[in-house]
Amino acid sequence: MRDIDAGAIEETVARLCVEANIRLNTDIKEALSAARLTETSENGRTVLGMLLENASIAVNEHMPICQDTGMAVVFLEIGQDVRITGGFIGEAIYAGVRDGYKNGYLRNSVVSDPINRVNTNDNTPAIIHYEIVRGDRLKIIVAPKGFGSENMSAVKMLKPSDGIEGVKRFIAETVKLAGANPCPPVIIGAGIGGTMDKAAYLSKKALLRPIGSHHKDAFWAGVEDELLASVNDLGIGPAGLKGNTTALGVMIETFPTHIAGLPAAVNIGCHVTRRAEAVL
Repeated sequence: MRDIDAGAIEETVARLCVEANIRLNTDIKEALSAARLTETSENGRTVLGMLLENASIAVNEHMPICQDTGMAVVFLEIGQDVRITGGFIGEAIYAGVRDGYKNGYLRNSVVSDPINRVNTNDNTPAIIHYEIVRGDRLKIIVAPKGFGSENMSAVKMLKPSDGIEGVKRFIAETVKLAGANPCPPVIIGAGIGGTMDKAAYLSKKALLRPIGSHHKDAFWAGVEDELLASVNDLGIGPAGLKGNTTALGVMIETFPTHIAGLPAAVNIGCHVTRRAEAVL
């Protein structure tokens, strides 16, 4: 059994909140640079150049990449041989989010009730996903999610008879309906299988994968490539100004499901799909 102090978790979450909001991930930066070379639209190339310049300014000036610094989403992989000491893990994460958003001068975007919309003024509560894994380590991934892209996400309970063509059609139509709203070029996470809630979780988790990675199953890896090509053929383009770079990547996560169902979910990430991680 290995002890991890709640104070270390709080400090780590605070640091990751700031890091995720200021530093564009290397895989996204490289994908934007590559897209700039292949983008057919002059306006699209200009937008991609501006996004890269914006990312550099954010790091150099220690400022958020985007004014929407998101609702904090935290993924935890907790080794079964870990014991949290000195406090409750959930409270430590909330405290870390409060500290990170305050000290990092990040916008507070969370309201205390979906209808009676009073700002909590500290960006808590966070969304926390807990997963128990083997070992004695604690992995923390902070993935702040802005709602320009989150609002364009969707879940659909397809029928088994819809098959793979129904899945592909649903994903492509979701991106098409989103248009320019999620600040393309987007990153598309898809969850297929499980139950309604499991599919939605998988679609969000898929956005944690680096651009260019593929599903471990060759069939689904091929679907990812096919969908990326079809989405880019939509012509929405960077910032919705037309072009052949509507998406930088499509990542699919799958799970076994019931004989009577085919749950599918799409979680759209914007061009600054954020994530920062640490292992304690």
